[in-house]
Amino acid sequence: MDFQKLDLLICQKKLKIGVIGFGYVGMPLGIEFAKKGFKVTAFETDKEKIKKINNGKSYITDVKDSEIYNAVKKNLLKATDDFSYLKEQDLIIICVPTPLSKTKEPDISYIISVCEKISKNLNRGAIIILESTTYPTTTSKIVKPILEKSGLKAGKDFYLAFSPERIDPGNKKFNIKNTPKIVGGIDETSGKIAQKIYSLIIKKVFRVSNSDVAEMVKLLENTFRAVNIAMINEFALICDKLGIDIWEVIDAAKTKPFGFMPFYPGPGIGGHCIPLDPMYLRWKMKKMNFKTKFIELADEINSKMPEYAIKKLKKRLKLKSLKGLKILVVGITYKPDINDTRQSPSIDIITILYKEHAKVFYYDPYVKEIEICGGKMKSIDFKNLSSYDCVIIATAHSKINYKKILKESRKIFDTKNALKGLKSEKIITL
Repeated sequence: MDFQKLDLLICQKKLKIGVIGFGYVGMPLGIEFAKKGFKVTAFETDKEKIKKINNGKSYITDVKDSEIYNAVKKNLLKATDDFSYLKEQDLIIICVPTPLSKTKEPDISYIISVCEKISKNLNRGAIIILESTTYPTTTSKIVKPILEKSGLKAGKDFYLAFSPERIDPGNKKFNIKNTPKIVGGIDETSGKIAQKIYSLIIKKVFRVSNSDVAEMVKLLENTFRAVNIAMINEFALICDKLGIDIWEVIDAAKTKPFGFMPFYPGPGIGGHCIPLDPMYLRWKMKKMNFKTKFIELADEINSKMPEYAIKKLKKRLKLKSLKGLKILVVGITYKPDINDTRQSPSIDIITILYKEHAKVFYYDPYVKEIEICGGKMKSIDFKNLSSYDCVIIATAHSKINYKKILKESRKIFDTKNALKGLKSEKIITL
């Protein structure tokens, strides 16, 4: 596809877009293209998600039902599990999960699987963009050869680029439109095409020299966060030993207008990025006989925070065991005001409490039910707080009535500083 043909397809709103993986990354992206008048096909394997999309329903907190409904009604969005429809797409964006194995090694099987499907349905002139987080050289050394099994050559017969997702679920200030986008092609033309396409829906799009650089950008961003969170978590441990309030220390330090950026401690880290992405880089460098000391240390500190939180709770309650205690965990998601529980430290806390033989319950206004420890748990009604031996605030949702928690609870373990400014002997802080 030359730029003249691309311009024509864009101008006439005839650019057909396929998004593989219509989740926290793919759905907001697809909806923005649909809003601009382009036809979007959502490729999913989850039949329940397909049904919801085609019925005009959203399952992502950042996308409203009305946005899905309007796109479907205007015939600008449809969902399918039939990957033969890839043949009809001019642009294919890959937004599939890239989890870690139990040994913390990258699992890019989803990327490989969808690339094999694309290869069987690849048209000349098509544009393929990978957004799934991965290690450097994935696009150029793994995706490219699979797609070229089609008989078409990358950079000549089709175009290939990587663009790291920068979705921050629940962020009220920064969204897909006003968050700058990074793109890097396997060649200059692929990079320029990707930049032009994303510029249709995003205010600022920065093109780097190649896909390897673009892949590394994402890993730097999230390794930076993982390392700094680990540092502040260690400071929390230090302050605990010295009897100093870590939250007061951070508030004072952040008055400095230069040379300091506040990070906050917690009972662990969660989500689809920070716990996983640095491990991709660690794995890649291990293959090259390079030890990533900062990454490994950060992972060690952050991974131990749920266990540390429970140890501190037992210490403050002056108990050797939590057996038989009735405990309510408030907040099950990995961050406030979303319905995403991926890698949530709240789940780690509940798991540890189960092992301690405590009677565990949870409340979360965004998550009605979870699968945990081989069974299902349902969010309880937010009442009778005095019936619990302790309430653990694990996620600080903005819609939770914290004054009610303070008034009615016997003991409160506030791991997120949600009760900031409130004084009571009932409160235990991280």
